[in-house]
Amino acid sequence: MSFGTLVFSSKDWLIPAILLVGIAAAILVWSYRATPADRNIRLACFSLKLIGLITLGLVLLEPLLSRERARPGSNMFVILADNSQGMNMRDNLAAKTRGETMRDILTSDTVTWQTRLNEDFQVRRYLFDSRLQSSRDLSELVFDGRASSLGSALNTIKERYKGQPLAGVLLFTDGNATDLKAGAPDLEGLPPIYPVVIGKDTSIKDISIQNVAVTQSSFEDAPVTIQVDVEASGYSKTNIVAQLLNQDGEVVQSQTQVAPESDQTAVFRFRIRPKTADLAFYRVQIAIEEEEELSEEPEKSSEATLANNARVIVADRDRGPYRVLYVCGRPNWEYKFLGRSLAEDDQIEMSALQRVARREPKFEFKGRSGESTNPLFRGFDKTNEETERYDQPVLIRLKVRDETELRDGFPDTREELFVYDAIIVDDLEAKFFTYDQMSLIKAFVSERGGGFLMLGGQESFQQGEYARTPIGDVLPVYLDFIKDTSPLDRLKFSLTREGWLQPWARLYETESEERQRFERMDRAPFRVINRVRDVKPGSSVIGEVRDQDDEVYPALVVQRFGRGRAGAMLVGDLWRWSMHREEGDPDDLGKMWRQLIRWMVADIPKRIELEAEPRSGDPNHAIQLNVRARNMKFESLDNGTVKLKVEPVTIASQPGKEPNANGSSTNAAVKLTPEPSLSEAGLYQDTYIPRATGGYRAEAIVMDENGIEAGRAEIGWTVDFAADEFRSLKPNRALLETIAKQTGGEMIEPGALQTFVASLPNRKAPITESWSKPIWQHPIVFLFALCCFVAEWGLRRWKGMA
Repeated sequence: MSFGTLVFSSKDWLIPAILLVGIAAAILVWSYRATPADRNIRLACFSLKLIGLITLGLVLLEPLLSRERARPGSNMFVILADNSQGMNMRDNLAAKTRGETMRDILTSDTVTWQTRLNEDFQVRRYLFDSRLQSSRDLSELVFDGRASSLGSALNTIKERYKGQPLAGVLLFTDGNATDLKAGAPDLEGLPPIYPVVIGKDTSIKDISIQNVAVTQSSFEDAPVTIQVDVEASGYSKTNIVAQLLNQDGEVVQSQTQVAPESDQTAVFRFRIRPKTADLAFYRVQIAIEEEEELSEEPEKSSEATLANNARVIVADRDRGPYRVLYVCGRPNWEYKFLGRSLAEDDQIEMSALQRVARREPKFEFKGRSGESTNPLFRGFDKTNEETERYDQPVLIRLKVRDETELRDGFPDTREELFVYDAIIVDDLEAKFFTYDQMSLIKAFVSERGGGFLMLGGQESFQQGEYARTPIGDVLPVYLDFIKDTSPLDRLKFSLTREGWLQPWARLYETESEERQRFERMDRAPFRVINRVRDVKPGSSVIGEVRDQDDEVYPALVVQRFGRGRAGAMLVGDLWRWSMHREEGDPDDLGKMWRQLIRWMVADIPKRIELEAEPRSGDPNHAIQLNVRARNMKFESLDNGTVKLKVEPVTIASQPGKEPNANGSSTNAAVKLTPEPSLSEAGLYQDTYIPRATGGYRAEAIVMDENGIEAGRAEIGWTVDFAADEFRSLKPNRALLETIAKQTGGEMIEPGALQTFVASLPNRKAPITESWSKPIWQHPIVFLFALCCFVAEWGLRRWKGMA
């Protein structure tokens, strides 16, 4: 703020004034030289009288005080008020919330600073939460906004008043912006900002959920782990109760911990097993043990706010059924135990193609005279589809969905093979497949993203002559010639270091239980192992066997291949594991098979995939819904039609209470029609903006170009508007000071608003005017001169000079 410039309007009197003052000074020098007194006293008296004479001499020049000030009514000034729900915070021992305090400052009839501001500026008033909103008198302050988008609000003001005479912004907020996690926004082009901090820096009594992490797996018996990080401020050594409620409001689990010291985190871990493989929504809520019943009456709680005491979460377990194609060269024990174990998994469907007789050479004729078909099918009509010729293998289909599945043997086309999610080949030589079928299997893994597993039967791996074939390329082991083919016996299985780190390879939670499992396996050591030259780079040896000479051989090797996964089970008689089970022993082999198959199909691409992607930095928590559609060949489906249905999930906040959809009866289902993406084939996109905190479920239905349903997909997600809004409780004074400093403003205390507004006209503004005030005729000038003369006379009288 400038105090102005001194200007002399009567410069014609400059020489006479100098002469008069000079003559007077000369007379004073002559008179004081003759005065008998101390030198310092004479100098002081001389100085006082000379200053008085100079002041009177300056009056002859008619001095004026000139300054620049904001032209009244020509400049604009913005009042910007935070209307987010974070202003409902109540500081410790405060009678009112921060919002109520701010409303009193801005709308109370007893406040006059806005009247003064209106006299000098064109005042524009705005509210901001997730967006900027114009207001006539700020009466719309209800503090229900879902976000504090301070950066967005300032940027909007900058764009709106670009090129206009905006003198400044008076900002009322606590500084806890939800869109400025990286620091201050881009402030270039903004006028001076004057933040008024609402809230106290004193400690606040509150407990809050800072973060919720959901860890889940598609493997058997793997629970869903929910970790809840809780911060407590002002409740040291007080019990905190954390509850996990299901969708009906029933308490699934409850835990109690002693609150840690301030700025420390208490960690609650819930481990649950949802009853079905489907979307499951839960609510996590925390409370002080003595205040568990206050969620309906927050005004009676001792906490600053209860808005950060609950979160809704979703557990989306992988859902099938997943389809597995098992192909084997002869009936064997492995299929028996594998089929029995997968029958217990309602998410896995296994269809089998089993060869019961090899094809015979065409030149060999057997059976009755004139009979060209295999005697196994004698009695069937020759035209029957089940009749097999001598030059064709005899195959039987097991557990197929309908009469057409696998009717012509192993699939020859992408449409037929790509309906499966995994392929298991057991005890079957490479010559069973045509080259095109083997190439199709390779594409199934690398392009479709399916799983492939070869079991160690008599005619698998090297014995099946898979070296230098497309299937050999998929396998994670080298199938080169092995010189040592001597039989091995008493092979003992164990996990490698890599295997111990894989949750799907372990069957139990603790190491001791796993070692007990290996002891049970050792009752019937394995006798068959398919030896390989080496494992391929990038593959992982999960299991190994050790013979009597302590030689180690790979037993289970896996690798990523293209978009899919491939595995090699080199043990050829894994079924022995279950042949020596004692009464009361768990079915470890069955569980191993189920987890291995689940690993093969985990994260496998589906024909229809639905993804809910939050838009980064969006204050409205908008969700980008991406639908990826593929045809039967797993090629992008470009000409399809997609219909989306999004609906809120009904969640009860408390047991015994009738649930509402996210607490709102108006939050009904919404139907969307996504549009094809311009950047990716087969991708359809749309945006959904949630209206309330809670869980949401979306279902996509895709129709192909012929109007036939291609598939469906479902996904769930949760939205919590209070998570960012109440992440920090103390006012962010550092951020506001940075904004003020970088824009040329300053921090204003609420009690100093009247003084601040009065000083605004004298501060820098876009449109100013010159203002001059004569000071030569002001009484204070003559009073100053008179004071100098009186002081000189008094000093002479005191020292006896008069």
